[in-house]
Amino acid sequence: MKHPVDAHVGKRVRHRRWMMGMTQQQLGDMVGIKFQQIQKYETGMNRISASRLWDIAKALEVPINYFFEGLEAESLSDAAEAETTNAARGDLLADKEALELVRSYYAIPENQRRRLFDLARVLSEAA
Repeated sequence: MKHPVDAHVGKRVRHRRWMMGMTQQQLGDMVGIKFQQIQKYETGMNRISASRLWDIAKALEVPINYFFEGLEAESLSDAAEAETTNAARGDLLADKEALELVRSYYAIPENQRRRLFDLARVLSEAA
């Protein structure tokens, strides 16, 4: 049975990999493992060791704490609830159009991206 924290960390690995446009094979090659192991990590079926998480964080260009963001549960039952909530949010990134939009957004220079973000916020409040 998957531990909710392992599932959360695995989903964060998958989302970051998608955001970078990287395949499981490419990530596996960068950290010295097979893509099947990346699959198991991403589903939470296999727990990621500290040293492997360090290698993955380096390959995905994020700090270690990135993988634990959004998981501020005080107990395992809270962690399971948090994972359910994050899964609903994560389904959005499974949509190709949403993923392409997010990738395009981060390709925009930061000052222009900030203005676009402000515009989107205003438009969403008006809707």
